[in-house]
Amino acid sequence: MATMLRMLLILFGLSTLSASACAQPRVHGPHVLIFSHSTGYRHASIEPGVAAFRAMGARAGMHMTASEDPAIFSAEGLRGVDAIILLSNSTRRDDPATEFFTEAQRAAFQAFVHRGGGVVAIHAAADSHYRWPWYVRMIGARFDHHPPGIPAGTVHVVDPRHQATRGLPASWSRVDEWYYFDDIDPAMQVLVTLDPASIGQADFNPNPISWAHDFEGGRVFYTAMGHTPESYADPLFLRHVENGLNWVMRRR
Repeated sequence: MATMLRMLLILFGLSTLSASACAQPRVHGPHVLIFSHSTGYRHASIEPGVAAFRAMGARAGMHMTASEDPAIFSAEGLRGVDAIILLSNSTRRDDPATEFFTEAQRAAFQAFVHRGGGVVAIHAAADSHYRWPWYVRMIGARFDHHPPGIPAGTVHVVDPRHQATRGLPASWSRVDEWYYFDDIDPAMQVLVTLDPASIGQADFNPNPISWAHDFEGGRVFYTAMGHTPESYADPLFLRHVENGLNWVMRRR
């Protein structure tokens, strides 16, 4: 009897240890999904971007999950997610078949925003899903074109009071691929503009580059910067994006 009892205790102990070893660590802090699936132009900056966001999360107490699988856009996949970073998730404007979100995935994305979820959209996130009007409205505009090359351009902060521009200089020069937009939502809050003359363009109006808006219960921050791999080692760009991420999560 004593031998049997000892065996049961040993077995119980081993089972408990095994369950403990397999248990997932508890996640503390906000949970952020980095989503970078692309069926259009594939940016070389995606992998450095994912690495930079993982480092940002480790430093700032955020749990970062990276995925390129659109199937994660489901009620289960987005459960517990506080913000989504759309990292240059491009499609092809001339090929509807490249628009990868299914109807069920679109519904899950919309439900995420409606429950107050935050979205940070970067660069080619505006060059995606042209035939999904809700997506274009959520981003705040759609990509139209960009001048050739990746010249140095001068950007100006036009709303220094917004959380996303906190700690940024009034203006600075950086190298990037400079997007121009169509279907711009006039109600969105423009944060940073590009001086077209600084990249040799003849137009006179400042070109919106970063903006933010409240959208259907959630918050969205977009920046057209971030084309180059070097962007994700640029302290000013990373500060701008981290500030925007904190804003969409209502985190000060």
